[in-house]
Amino acid sequence: MKEDRHSLQAPFAFEVYEGLKSFSKQQPIDDELIQLKKRLLSNNDVISIEDFGAGSIHLKKNKLRKVADITRHSSSSSKYSRLYQYFCSLTPANTVLELGTCVGINTCYLSKVTQGRLFTFEGAPSLAKVAQNTFSSFENIKLIEGKIQESFPPFLEDITLLDFVLIDAHHTYEATLHFFELIKTNLHHDSIVAIGDINWSPEMQKAWEQIKTQEEVTMSMDFYECGILFFKKGINKKHYILNY
Repeated sequence: MKEDRHSLQAPFAFEVYEGLKSFSKQQPIDDELIQLKKRLLSNNDVISIEDFGAGSIHLKKNKLRKVADITRHSSSSSKYSRLYQYFCSLTPANTVLELGTCVGINTCYLSKVTQGRLFTFEGAPSLAKVAQNTFSSFENIKLIEGKIQESFPPFLEDITLLDFVLIDAHHTYEATLHFFELIKTNLHHDSIVAIGDINWSPEMQKAWEQIKTQEEVTMSMDFYECGILFFKKGINKKHYILNY
């Protein structure tokens, strides 16, 4: 059952949820980001995609895809890009990670609130090239290309703390759990982790249910399109299903 603002009894949960609603309504529309997405939606270049995960529901049959179609079907809506941006802004945002760059739209939104460096990982070379062009003017973004299972573990060896992480790659049960296990030791009390497409498939639903109940997670918010995980100490463990 979905909950509303009146059923959020915990002060921290209420504050976070009300903050999201205010952010979504009051944050001025960023014309730069809107124009970037419009440009991608009008890009009819055809690229070859190598899927390392579950692929795309809409584009699964053909590895040759238009950039416009990938943007339309595989990138987040502006509404959810802003949601990720909001939750990133609640952290120190010194070290921000994105697993699954796609065409780079979420990356740009996150970049706007990143205080330090944003590292984004993409396995498909053709998508990495598109994304690099998308955020070419954003100086705080570092794109790491290559199979994420191979590039991510060595990267973490040089990282102490992670502030915000968006897991939006592969969309399989095994990969999602694996990525979460990899980052757990780098999280701190003010970290926030977002997991995209938690209801995309039974596999992803299973992964979300297993991750949100782990000991380190002290609160979770399910917005259907994605799930948000908190690790703050001193709050009663609670899982919310919320409208957005």
